[in-house]
Amino acid sequence: MKKEHKLSQKSGLPPGSLVHIGEKKSEETQITLIDYSQEELSEKKCKSPSECFSYKEKNSITWINIDGLHDVEIIESIGKHFDLHPLLLEDILNTRQRPKVEEFDNYIFFTLKMLSVGEDQNSITAEQVSFVLGKNWILSFQERPGDVFDPLRSRIRNKKSQIRGKETDYLFYRLLDTVVDNYFFVTEFISDTTEKLEEKVIENPNQDALSEIRFFKKQLLLLKRAVSPLREAVAFLYRDPNNLIHESTTRYLRDVYDHIIQANESSDNQRDTLATIMDLYHSGISNKMNQVMQVLTIISTIFIPLTFIAGIYGMNFNYMPELQWKYGYYSVWAIMVLIIFALIFFFKRKKWI
Repeated sequence: MKKEHKLSQKSGLPPGSLVHIGEKKSEETQITLIDYSQEELSEKKCKSPSECFSYKEKNSITWINIDGLHDVEIIESIGKHFDLHPLLLEDILNTRQRPKVEEFDNYIFFTLKMLSVGEDQNSITAEQVSFVLGKNWILSFQERPGDVFDPLRSRIRNKKSQIRGKETDYLFYRLLDTVVDNYFFVTEFISDTTEKLEEKVIENPNQDALSEIRFFKKQLLLLKRAVSPLREAVAFLYRDPNNLIHESTTRYLRDVYDHIIQANESSDNQRDTLATIMDLYHSGISNKMNQVMQVLTIISTIFIPLTFIAGIYGMNFNYMPELQWKYGYYSVWAIMVLIIFALIFFFKRKKWI
């Protein structure tokens, strides 16, 4: 089990103290770099942060991606070279940070959750992703290797793609848009799962179904926490003028905002659906209980007159005429059987069974 650092570890430390908060999700920190212009492209894996420092002042567009946040020294080294505020670095290392945006003099900081369907195809996984947008560079910080950006990297490698002719703010938009678009795979997964769960609850509302309902309520809460604060953050980017984001890019950011609204509405709808499924579960359990009680009541009703008869003839009186009668025993049995069939016929007429 990988070690998890908790918020309590920062107790008593001064503001800006760098401590990794969260689970260590990679064995080593990996740094990859993509530098491109309309005509040129270069990619490389950096063994140390210093290998990418020279790209800060270049006129081309540089995307530096860091996988693994547990190595505080690497994060601190990158932060010092790119003049990042210590509080910003503190937010990058805190993987429990809520989605937000902060504007500084020479760069913009943006953090959000990257959601995906787990490898078991039965749960949602969440990873914090942080971006720092500068004039000609973008830094991205992820908790582990592997992401949803591979199609974007392929487009960057294509010399004829639109992104090669755009500026850094457009790359920033594409990164945000890629993360947000992946939310729809998550909402579709939850939608398909809730449909199956609803059928399961209707057919057989058992304890396993209840456990699944509770599990997916937690999954929906994870989605809601990722999407809801993101609306305000993206709205801030396109509503407030900024010299790092051009007017042409704000139009695209409005589209991202619309996608976030759709994802948020979808999560609300799924939450209502789960509430309905929970009601169906309780209704199904009540119906099963009523059926059991109905059967027990019918059995009890049938045996009440039989018990009455048996109780009478079980009394130890000497002078009971039927006790001395030759056919008394058989007659009592005949009466009991007749009562049973009569009651069953009566219950069926009333449609109680």
